[in-house]
Amino acid sequence: MSITLTKAPFKADLVGSLLRPENLHQARKAYKEGSISAEQLREIETKEIKRIVDKQIEVGLKAVSDGEFRRRFWHTDFLEHLNGVEGYVPETGFIFHGEEETEKYDVRNIGKISFNPDHPFLNDFALFHDIVDGRAVAKQTIPSPNQLFNHGIRDESIYPDIEEYADDIIQTYRDALRAFYDAGVRYLQFDDVYIAGLSSPDIPFNDGTYNREQLIDLALRVVNGVLEGKPDDLHVTTHLCRGNYRSNWAFAGSYERIAPTLFAKENVNGFFLEYDDDRSGDFKPLEYIPNGGAQVVLGLVTSKSGELEDKEKIKARIEEASQYVPLEQLALSTQCGFASTHHGNKLTEEDQWRKLKFIVEIANEVWGF
Repeated sequence: MSITLTKAPFKADLVGSLLRPENLHQARKAYKEGSISAEQLREIETKEIKRIVDKQIEVGLKAVSDGEFRRRFWHTDFLEHLNGVEGYVPETGFIFHGEEETEKYDVRNIGKISFNPDHPFLNDFALFHDIVDGRAVAKQTIPSPNQLFNHGIRDESIYPDIEEYADDIIQTYRDALRAFYDAGVRYLQFDDVYIAGLSSPDIPFNDGTYNREQLIDLALRVVNGVLEGKPDDLHVTTHLCRGNYRSNWAFAGSYERIAPTLFAKENVNGFFLEYDDDRSGDFKPLEYIPNGGAQVVLGLVTSKSGELEDKEKIKARIEEASQYVPLEQLALSTQCGFASTHHGNKLTEEDQWRKLKFIVEIANEVWGF
C-alpha cells in the first residue's frame, strides 16, 4: 500500500460519497420506525459497503470510499460526535439554488470542544479498512475543521474569543488525525464548503466583527495548525465545494479571492476543486499553486447529472489548466460526491459507475494512470 499511496491523490480519484441504494433507504426508514435494530441496520450498511468497494475496484479506482453509507449528512454525523458539539433541528434549513430549503439539521457548540476517543467513525473505518483488505487505498473523508466556523455554530458565551475557539478546534483535529492514523488511515480528505464560501460574492461577511480577509487568514491558520506535525505518510487533501444537495448548489464564484492565501500556503497534499460549470470561474487562480506542491484534482466531470461529458472537451480543459499547473501535478475527479446527503443527486447508480469509469479512462489516456 505504501508504494501506491505515494501517488495520492490519484490521477483518477473520487471525492467520497456515493448514491445510497434503495434497500439502504428502506433499512434506515425501518430503523427509524423501530422495526429493525441498530445491529440489523449496520449489517445492511456493511453488506452494501462491501458491494460498492468491489465495484469501485472493478471500474479501476485505486482509492476507494465507503460511500459515506453510514452517514445521513456529509458533515453533521462527524461533528456531532465531537465533545462540545451537538446535532439539532433548527427552524429552517439552508437555501440552495432550485430548492426551497434543505432538510432541517445542523450542529451547534454546547461546551468546550475536544475529540472524543470513542468517536464512531474510528470503528467504522477499521471495518471499512478490513473490507478493502489491501486491494486499494481506503480513503477517509471528514468535514474540514473550518466547518465549525460557519455562522451560528459557535456559542459566544462559551467562546467569547474566536482565537480560543480556533485553538480548541486545532487541538481537536490534531487528536482526530492521530486517532485515525492509529486506526490505519493513510489517505484523509477535509471537505470544506466554508473556505469555498469565503471566495464567493454571493455570501456576505459584513457582521462588523471580522472581514473576509481576516477569516481567510484564520481558515489557513486552522488547517495548517491541524497539519503541523502530522505523520509524513498521512496524505491529506482539501475538497473545496460550493454545495451539493439533490443536484443543486448553494453559491457561485471563482477561487480568485482565496487563492493567494490558501492555494499558495495550505500544507495539504492536494486540492479537489469544483470546475464542472461556469459557476466555478476560470483556471487562473491555479497560478498560485506552488510548482511541485499540492496536486490539483480537477472536478471537471459533474456528479449532478447522469449525462456523460464529451471526452475530448474534458481533455482540452485539462490541457488548459496545465497552462497554470504542470500536467504531472494535475488529476481528475467529479466536482463533488454523488450523495453529500442521504437524499443523493438526481442520477442513477448506473450513471454513477459510468462516470467513475469515464474518469479512469481519461486518466489512463492523459497520464498513463
